Amino acid sequence: MEEHIKSILPLLNEKQKRLFLASCANTLGHGGVKKVCEISGSSKTTIIKGKKELACGVDEQETRIRKSGGGRKPLETEYPELSKWLEEIVSAETYGNPENPLVWTTKSLRNIQEAVLSEHEVYISFKSIGTQLEKMGYSLQSNRKMLQSGESHPDRNAQFEYINKTSKTFMEEGLPVISVDTKKKELVGNYANNGQEYRKKKNPRLVYDHDFPVGEMLKVAPYGIYVMNDNTAFVNLGQSRDTGEFAVESISRWWNSVGKHSFPNADKLLISCDSGGSNGNRNRLWKAELQRFADSTGLQLHVTHLPPGTSKWNKVEHKLFCYISKNWAGKPLIDIETVVNLISNTTTTKGLKVICQHDINEYLPAIKVSEAEFDAINISKIPPHSNWNYIINPTI
Repeated sequence: MEEHIKSILPLLNEKQKRLFLASCANTLGHGGVKKVCEISGSSKTTIIKGKKELACGVDEQETRIRKSGGGRKPLETEYPELSKWLEEIVSAETYGNPENPLVWTTKSLRNIQEAVLSEHEVYISFKSIGTQLEKMGYSLQSNRKMLQSGESHPDRNAQFEYINKTSKTFMEEGLPVISVDTKKKELVGNYANNGQEYRKKKNPRLVYDHDFPVGEMLKVAPYGIYVMNDNTAFVNLGQSRDTGEFAVESISRWWNSVGKHSFPNADKLLISCDSGGSNGNRNRLWKAELQRFADSTGLQLHVTHLPPGTSKWNKVEHKLFCYISKNWAGKPLIDIETVVNLISNTTTTKGLKVICQHDINEYLPAIKVSEAEFDAINISKIPPHSNWNYIINPTI
């Protein structure tokens, strides 16, 4: 009987199960209800109800499994003010408000569940709370670095309009437009890397328990070139210093290996970059190296800098670097080869393709550009924001 019940029960709907179990209980006779309950896990109430239905006969025209109105009511019907309760608990406007039941506690589903229980004496499963929040338009979101600390530059909007207009003009003419920057330096070795990856249960990847040097510590600086024309990218992986020389060498490597083949008729190149760092608008070495690059390629280099404090709007940040970070999340960057492979295999649903090269050159710090060298730069400044916009013409 036990084997019979367990093999048939999964194939039946609710009503059929009730009648089948009642029939089995009748077959067993005295004590049958208890025995069937133990085998099937169903309640006595269910089986007794089935016995009554068998005794009364079942209307052949009755097709409903439950009586009309039967079953658990939707949470919105049972608790009409549930959405209001949840809104009061999770609303951003109540963050840190002492009247908010969560106050400074993390807004996890289980904590929200506890808050609903303590405030309204209503128990709702944390999974149901998650479903309700989704219906209300809530989702799990991370902090986003978009607000500028300090006052924004008064010409910020005008500069963005100029960058957009110039980029559009270049692309319409089939000329290359690139966004460049250096990603933060990464530690190479068996060190913990932020994020998670799927592995067999209870088999986490083991890494060092600290980030202190083990032997000779190596850091790499990925310099990214994102091509706005065709959603491709190039990363020059340097293991020396992030200098103006390194920045222009990275652009030069992209041009010689990819750019001149993708844009064979180009005589101009638009470079969009931040106002600080190795490609900053006040970096004399950056401009001197750009002059050498222009002379070696014959390209007229149009350079536009993003206003101070707006680096997160740089295309290379959210079109390339964020996807590289996602691709290697939870994976220790064991060695240079691993880093190169992880960067090269970064893709997106929109077709991003990335090429990565390892740069073993040594870039010296604090290289001085003499006044004579700086004056020799064939630069044309573009008003009204000439500190951010300029053209470097070949001198040869």
